[in-house]
Amino acid sequence: MTEQQGGSTGTATTWAGPPAGRPVASFRTYGDAERAVRYLASQKFPVERVSIVGRDVEWVEQIIGRATWGSAALHGAAAGAVTGALFGWLFGLLAWIAPLIASLALAAYGLVFGAVVGAILGLIMYAFQRGKRDFESVRALQPTSYQLVADTAVADQAAAVLAGRE
Repeated sequence: MTEQQGGSTGTATTWAGPPAGRPVASFRTYGDAERAVRYLASQKFPVERVSIVGRDVEWVEQIIGRATWGSAALHGAAAGAVTGALFGWLFGLLAWIAPLIASLALAAYGLVFGAVVGAILGLIMYAFQRGKRDFESVRALQPTSYQLVADTAVADQAAAVLAGRE
């Protein structure tokens, strides 16, 4: 069971799984569904009994460019630099006897070392997949539509309130 923030009061509620109830409205975008929930809230409807459900999820991969040796090295160096700087900084904190300058120096050394190792690993990984995947992309799951699902006991009331919005 996972915890999530509930409502505008900031109280924690336990997520009980997929919503039970019935659909009262459908929308093409999440923003439209969100505006409908805001409208229900403004009409003093018990919005804690409503869920926004994404339907018909699609896998979308947006191609953002061609993969090159340079981009492989750059992405690897960036990832390695962040990791190296973090480890260097942490080791600097553990060496609390050393002054602040020594801690910052360890973070800088970690950044440089991590960037070099990351670039090398990025190049190795690119060499292994060369010819199979010569492009870079961003992946996401996107619903094609959104439904407002309300508890069965209040579904008719939610549909009526939303009908008055149009």
